[in-house]
Amino acid sequence: MTILRNGALMTPEGPMNADLRMDKGKIAEIAPHIRPGGGEDVVDASGCWVCPGFIDGHTHLDLDTGATRTADDFASGTRAAVCGGTTTICDFATQDRGDTMAHALEVWHALADGVSSCNYAFHMAVTDWNERTKAELPALRAAGVTSFKAYFAYDNLRLDDGAILELLESIRPFGGILGVHCENGDVVERLRRRAVAQGRTGPENHPLTRPAEAEAEAVDRLCWLGRMADAPVHIVHLSSALGLEEVRRARRRGQTVYAETCPQYLLLDDSRYRLPGFEGAKYVMSPPLRGREDVCALREAVVNGEIDTISTDHCDFNFAGQKELGRGDFTKIPNGAPGIEHRPALMFTSFSGALSPSRLCALLSAGQARLFGMYPRKGALAVGSDADVVVWDPRARWTITAAGQVQNVDYTPYEGMEMEGRARLVYVNGVLAARNGQPTGAVAGEYIKR
Repeated sequence: MTILRNGALMTPEGPMNADLRMDKGKIAEIAPHIRPGGGEDVVDASGCWVCPGFIDGHTHLDLDTGATRTADDFASGTRAAVCGGTTTICDFATQDRGDTMAHALEVWHALADGVSSCNYAFHMAVTDWNERTKAELPALRAAGVTSFKAYFAYDNLRLDDGAILELLESIRPFGGILGVHCENGDVVERLRRRAVAQGRTGPENHPLTRPAEAEAEAVDRLCWLGRMADAPVHIVHLSSALGLEEVRRARRRGQTVYAETCPQYLLLDDSRYRLPGFEGAKYVMSPPLRGREDVCALREAVVNGEIDTISTDHCDFNFAGQKELGRGDFTKIPNGAPGIEHRPALMFTSFSGALSPSRLCALLSAGQARLFGMYPRKGALAVGSDADVVVWDPRARWTITAAGQVQNVDYTPYEGMEMEGRARLVYVNGVLAARNGQPTGAVAGEYIKR
């Protein structure tokens, strides 16, 4: 049993000065003053914000790309997550073509069960839509999977428009949500092949072959499919002003469109691809980093309340030996970048003064919990909610470095950035999982059946 005293609890209505008691993995009491009954661990949170545990709704851990495997598995990735204040992740169980979704779920459970420091849920990435797949949906829902993903890009993953329409129609009756990777795959593949044929093989060609127009076209197409299916849609890792405008257009038509973006699209721009030598490979991700005008447009959208969630798309590969697979051919650089550890600090620092701590908690926690069927069990400081709690010290000052990170990767896109604020204490189901950016060694994560 733990009592947090004298902290400012971050609620949707704003900060509330109160004490909080955790017992048996739940928030048991919230009151102005909680008197210890004896035997509790009493923690003074004076000067700190007490936040609902942060939720990363978009991660890729222990992912086999065919050519290599991500640097972080569920053990190391979730250990890094809790150090930054993330107490729940949503990863992607991915169906192989010709295989079942049930088997994909079994595979991902085998990767995550028993080794995860934070809680975990699974989206189901559908790559082979047919009558057998459709028949699996009731069992999948019973297993706690209510969110799905489809791709407009990547030949080995993408569905055609008709399949996405039917998938939207099929999950609508039980309130399922479909997130889609929005890039026009045909256009992207044609531009990539053309660049290589012309001898343009460096990482600076990555953003040139995945233009913002390819994202915007796919966002527009998904929104119209959602309208035909009379279903909400979720745009994952929105990266461009053009894509944002398509979201706005659909919303003006009266559609329900959820938009996620990521720290990299709010902080970094495409100048990173023009770094000397092969350094630009560190920033090869899809969609790519965009221009400064896109960064400014997305930041403005965050402040204006047009972005629903901020997650990471954490998909990390070491620069040495993995990103270097693409020397001489940028199309062979493994796509993705690390971020699972640093998202909360990056956002609290970057939007300090522009957004309240309560609003940032909504973007980092409550928004994901609501969208993916976990609220108010997750994403809320309320009696009866799970005891996933972060004691955030806004006075802490520190610098992000690869040498000092817990993520199992040899670089960070945010090297040298100075942070304001840090997770002082991180509780997962009432168990102390991290202290001052370092793991305690507790493996307290549970599967979240939604």
